[in-house]
Amino acid sequence: MTTPPPWPAALTIAGSDSGGGAGIQADLRTFAFHLVHGTSALTCVTAQNTLGVTRVDALPPEAVVAQIEAVTGDIAVQGVKTGMLLNQGIIQAVAQALGSLPQNIPVVVDPVMVSRTGAQLIDDDAIATLTRTLIPQARILTPNRHEAQLLSGLEISTLADMEAAARHIYQLGPQAVLVKGGGMADRLRSTDVWFDGHEVVVLATDVVETTHTHGTGCTLSAAIAANLALGKAPLSAVKDAKDYVTSALRHALAIGQGQGPVGHFFPLLTDQP
Repeated sequence: MTTPPPWPAALTIAGSDSGGGAGIQADLRTFAFHLVHGTSALTCVTAQNTLGVTRVDALPPEAVVAQIEAVTGDIAVQGVKTGMLLNQGIIQAVAQALGSLPQNIPVVVDPVMVSRTGAQLIDDDAIATLTRTLIPQARILTPNRHEAQLLSGLEISTLADMEAAARHIYQLGPQAVLVKGGGMADRLRSTDVWFDGHEVVVLATDVVETTHTHGTGCTLSAAIAANLALGKAPLSAVKDAKDYVTSALRHALAIGQGQGPVGHFFPLLTDQP
């Protein structure tokens, strides 16, 4: 039996971003900001920077599971998030490993199927496996606009469309759905829609004008997982995570020659929240 740590711990299951803007690197920084001990299970290693990705190497599914079992067999994690799982074999292995954990550990699933620009990131078989095996285990599912379109079968261009998609996706089995507006136009860029089977809640924050938005999806799902590990109610965890991402966007890092990351450690950059 594992002994609860003196402070909350969370687990991220995702890929490595060598440029440090997204993936495991963003997740661990987000956990640290929230004073949550971060643990990790790496699914793939990417060669990337602010200009793009040049190489991706997947780990064997057995290696991913070994990391999950090593962490959860010793440390009582109180929140889990999944990010880039890359292929069908890893998705199946992760879903099975998470299915063996206590059901009271909340799992945040960032599906990472389609980029914000609409590029499909995993193949159709992997998407089908994710939908069948992992999404039903999600305490909160966080699809972006394009992922929500794929999962719901609906075109999304308005707030009403986002609400309809959230209701459709809820039927796939997650306990709650957060359809993100990052790929939407105008003020809907900063508007997300929550549905938990009982109520629709529209969550809007200020639009931050910046081109340096790398890692926002990873950061949001990691912040939600951290807040759940801290014992917050799901909707409160999402609201606080959105506020964190908004502040991080206000202090995004203009590093490299392309799209820089959000400023995960913004309190060190300014006295203002």
